[in-house]
Amino acid sequence: MPIVSPHLTLVGDAAVLVEFRDRDLIAANRAARALGQALVAAAPAWLRDVTPAYRTLLVGFDPLVSAPGAVAAAVESAVSQLDIEHSAPGRLVEIQARYGGDHGPDLADVARLTGLSEAEVVARHTAAVYTVMFIGFMPGFPYLSGLDPSLATPRLATPRRAVPVGSVGIGGDQTGVYPLVSPGGWRLIGRTPLTLYDPRRDPPTLLRAGDQVRFVAIAAGG
Repeated sequence: MPIVSPHLTLVGDAAVLVEFRDRDLIAANRAARALGQALVAAAPAWLRDVTPAYRTLLVGFDPLVSAPGAVAAAVESAVSQLDIEHSAPGRLVEIQARYGGDHGPDLADVARLTGLSEAEVVARHTAAVYTVMFIGFMPGFPYLSGLDPSLATPRLATPRRAVPVGSVGIGGDQTGVYPLVSPGGWRLIGRTPLTLYDPRRDPPTLLRAGDQVRFVAIAAGG
């Protein structure tokens, strides 16, 4: 499907926000990620960074190297040449998690709200292959699409003040993993021992936008 020219907005004096409004969320996200890959591969002198989100890409540029109008023209040219179907695929990353009990204090509530057993919630959560739509909220937090619709549950009415590191949660129709201790209102069903964010690591985040994620249940002592 050809890509309709996206909507471009100047953000401050050193960034352009590219928004794909003409496509559904999944297609728009793929387009945003593909554009980011294309710009990074082309490496124009003005490019500082690219930050993908659900259906947008924030393109940071050096205003001393190129004017906003020239950057916008270059971005639109890159969009016209995108080949989304053959864009670089993300990695498949397996995330081990311990479900229920102290590791997933909201698993019983998710089971009750969905009408499933706790074992079935875990089985359906681990059966899916998720896509990292983008990294946001905090360093390393992956917003994952692909949750089984039967597991969609509302966020907590009162968020926790401190969610433990590595907690696997469900918020609405999404799932994700908390890489740091933080407040949070997603329902916690498990916890992973993996480190999703380490500022001493290069890159510091384990996951990147476009990666595929599969959860693997492990025993409490595993």
